[in-house]
Amino acid sequence: MHTAVLSDIHGNPVALDAVLQDIADRGGVDEFWVLGDIVALGHDPVAVLERLAGLPKVRCVRGNTERYVCTGDRPPPTLEQARLDPDLLPTLVEVAGTFAWTQGMVTQAGWLEWLSALPVEFHTTLPDGSRVLCAHAGPGRDGGIGFQPEQSTADHQILLGECKADLVFVGHSHEPVDTQVGHTHVVNVGCVSNPVPPDLRACYVMLEANSEGHSLEHRRVDYDRQHAIDALERLCHPGRQFISEMLRGHIVLPVYRPSEEGPRGSREDQQ
Repeated sequence: MHTAVLSDIHGNPVALDAVLQDIADRGGVDEFWVLGDIVALGHDPVAVLERLAGLPKVRCVRGNTERYVCTGDRPPPTLEQARLDPDLLPTLVEVAGTFAWTQGMVTQAGWLEWLSALPVEFHTTLPDGSRVLCAHAGPGRDGGIGFQPEQSTADHQILLGECKADLVFVGHSHEPVDTQVGHTHVVNVGCVSNPVPPDLRACYVMLEANSEGHSLEHRRVDYDRQHAIDALERLCHPGRQFISEMLRGHIVLPVYRPSEEGPRGSREDQQ
């Protein structure tokens, strides 16, 4: 059993194509697991969905940005926060425009119902009997605090909660993690697009499993980020400045904490 585990494609088919080519060059896989944040914050969400639809045996979960696109929910700042602090108004307008643009694109192409039906997590079992849970941010969660490399084992245990899986795959924080937390192996597969510097390449995980056991490999793939930036500009994407700065590695998103408000929280939780 060969499986590619991807997360945080963020509407960037240029990055996705580079990952898919890397997978093909390695002999292909039997399954693809996609851990959310599929369409928003990128220049061509429909192309990403069409690429995924053409792959063999794909299983997907929703991320927080799917929730924003499909439900009208939005990351902060709220309208009330912007009323109290007018400096937040440009961020409020940009966030609203970005998700409205993405919602319009996927609705017009007939994908909104499919996105709305995505589960928050799925479970499966490997040939060696290992129990697997796949989610975007953590067990039962599509957003909030995600698994990050600088966190302690105690932090990771809190994020796992009562999870009974042997192997947990997540994304959301855009930073790869590979750690053992009690009996659970936790793997953050990183992001296909909108990277955390200094390494701006797309990243994903290859999983190989048989009845004797399983192994993981974190993969990094370079791609033409300028092509994606040029596309954002050509389309006059509402979030083009922010997304382009992420692709260039000029923006380092802050660690999200529930007590933080304002533009720090708004930018981070858009991931």
